[in-house]
Amino acid sequence: MTGPNLALVLDDLAGKEGVIGYGALAQALAIPGPGSIAKLTAQLEALMLEDAAKGHPFRAALCRAKTGNGLPAKGFFEAAIRLGRFDGGDEAGFVAAERAALFKRAASR
Repeated sequence: MTGPNLALVLDDLAGKEGVIGYGALAQALAIPGPGSIAKLTAQLEALMLEDAAKGHPFRAALCRAKTGNGLPAKGFFEAAIRLGRFDGGDEAGFVAAERAALFKRAASR
């Protein structure tokens, strides 16, 4: 189970139609290093599991890797495949759709 801080930060970010780098998110959550990104990744994957169980868009889609044209890291796509929500095809299209659904959901709150 993830702590409420991660979900709250990502929900707030969705309301602003924003994205965030993994390092900045780890800092915002005050996740201690070394290994802060690995700890964050574990929390993000747990949150993806919760989102999938509820039929919600993946809040982890708001994360962007340093490389990858603003897309999440490879582990995001691997988790989405494991959870049956992504077929491994158009990564940019999948992320754009997830982000659009997150922004719409946040705007309707």
